[in-house]
Amino acid sequence: MDLSVVDLSPVPDDGTATDAYANTVEAAQQAERLGFDRFWVAEHHGMASTIAGTTPEVLLGHLAAETDSIRLGSGAVLLNHYSPFKVAEAFGALDALAPGRVDAGLGRANGSPAADRALGTKRRVQNPDEDHTEKIEAVATHLYDDYPDEHPYGDLEIARSGEAPPVPWVLGSSASSAAIAGELGLRFCFAAFIRPHFAKPAFEEYRERFEPSELSGGIDEPEGMVAVNAVGAETDEDAARLRASAEASYKRMERGEIGTTPSVEEAIDELGAVPDPTPATLDADEWPRAISGSPETLDGLLTQLADRVGVDEVMIQHVVADHEDALRSHELLAEGVGLTAR
Repeated sequence: MDLSVVDLSPVPDDGTATDAYANTVEAAQQAERLGFDRFWVAEHHGMASTIAGTTPEVLLGHLAAETDSIRLGSGAVLLNHYSPFKVAEAFGALDALAPGRVDAGLGRANGSPAADRALGTKRRVQNPDEDHTEKIEAVATHLYDDYPDEHPYGDLEIARSGEAPPVPWVLGSSASSAAIAGELGLRFCFAAFIRPHFAKPAFEEYRERFEPSELSGGIDEPEGMVAVNAVGAETDEDAARLRASAEASYKRMERGEIGTTPSVEEAIDELGAVPDPTPATLDADEWPRAISGSPETLDGLLTQLADRVGVDEVMIQHVVADHEDALRSHELLAEGVGLTAR
């Protein structure tokens, strides 16, 4: 199994975005050493006091200078806010900075009404799936300079490295995004840490709708990845204690408190107890929003979940309050799965 990481750049307690970005750089460098395939950064708006990951195209430029071989990408850049050509220009520039190792992860999401207004985003469009499909197509076509000469955009060029262009991925947490990825013949990553029970039907939709791509950068056979919230420690019990931060964070989100990461002690107090360890074997219809365990337990759990949706790569997302615990978790995950260090 291949492993990758998506990082939200959480702001530490009493810290700033500078501290958050320094931690993200350290995590990317560690992921590269440990043998993770790719390192993606996220885009969230209007909560910068707790999540500093607002502009993946900027942060990825810095990561390009701080890493050598790991693939870098967006998880995701939110296309509903932007012009496809400008997104393609940004990722073309990133390719020039990190030749042949850039992923253009393309998604969509609305933030708060105020954030969407500030971004100039229409919160409602007549046909959102059609609009999203057209934007993804446009980004991919710009990335590969694939507009015909007679097209109004035929003379437009973007910066590039001369190596392999950025690889487009469709990201989502719904069957509709899966269908778009399939119909376009692009790679698909499902965010199971958002809507875990939709993972299996989404991948079924992806494969049912899949057509070999006519787009440059597309693929001939379905290729997917599933993103899972997972945290590791030396024992299942220690890992369950760390998972308390994720469980309490999800409870807070249900109450409308978005983007905060309680400490382990705060989380246990809010939950009323330490969560039970994730069982080593999940029931057939069981897909927890967050999992935890020792290296051996996580290896088995990730294999079970990847097998359910028929993928060979898992992307790790976590909600861990302490940066050192987060780094140790990635180290133990790499050990459990048997990654080969670079």
